[in-house]
Amino acid sequence: MTQPNSIDAVQDLLGSEGYVCGRALATVVFLSLKLGRPLFLEGEAGVGKTEIAKALAAGLRRRLIRLQCYEGLDASSAVYEWNFPAQMVAIRTAEASGGADRSALQTELFSDDYLIERPLLQAMRPDENGAPVLLIDELDRTDEPFEAFLLEALSDFQVTIPELGTVKAPEPPIVIVTSNRTREVHDALKRRCLYHWVDYPDFDREIEILHARAPEAAEALSREVVAFVQCLRTEDLFKKPGVAETIDWAKCLLALDVINLSPEVIGDTLGAILKYQDDIQKLQGSEAKRILDQAKADLEPA
Repeated sequence: MTQPNSIDAVQDLLGSEGYVCGRALATVVFLSLKLGRPLFLEGEAGVGKTEIAKALAAGLRRRLIRLQCYEGLDASSAVYEWNFPAQMVAIRTAEASGGADRSALQTELFSDDYLIERPLLQAMRPDENGAPVLLIDELDRTDEPFEAFLLEALSDFQVTIPELGTVKAPEPPIVIVTSNRTREVHDALKRRCLYHWVDYPDFDREIEILHARAPEAAEALSREVVAFVQCLRTEDLFKKPGVAETIDWAKCLLALDVINLSPEVIGDTLGAILKYQDDIQKLQGSEAKRILDQAKADLEPA
């Protein structure tokens, strides 16, 4: 599928995959596609950064390649590894047969037949459906040496394998980098990307999102759910609920055939929206009722 040729087309594309996108975000996505620049998305966990890459890949009918970052991630895990067990079998087979050409054997051992491709190398390979979407998820979980390693990949869209040489993408992948900002990512990497802060949506947009992702929810329940979550985000919590939690909670309430929110229902289902016991403890007793009353007051017409 061809890339969208306008900001409105980006909104329509993402919307067709159930992702409700504001104009500011649609603009930076359009520019990223138009200019071939990586897109760096920063924001709290659960606001939909990863979902943008998924929706974009699905909408464009492109392959999604995901590099999930973690502490200690290095080049061998991100780019390639050699299949050592298969190499050892080949060596022993050659030794058993006798008279093996050591030079020829070495060339064979470090060929594509024994190469295990990891996400960054996969993203540099040609694809008949067009350049894939490369999602580098939660980059802030890695360390600075890995960031420095990424500079070559994001600048020139190429990776180097010492035994085989440099592999350059015939068509640059569509790169989306996300960060939950548990630490600051280095400026050198950010300069190679277009940047956007993905914030919590306002009430109307979150209602739109809920309609798209949980369309079976009644309008009244949807409004109560979103209003309650929006009020909850103003509380002093260790981890504020994201949009993902709003959607999960609405689906849990539907599974329980809930029609309207009540303090009892909220108390029974807090594990769908809050993920830390200290936060759940704060909403026990009268606190849930207080926030629910505030949410219902906010829904009343002025």
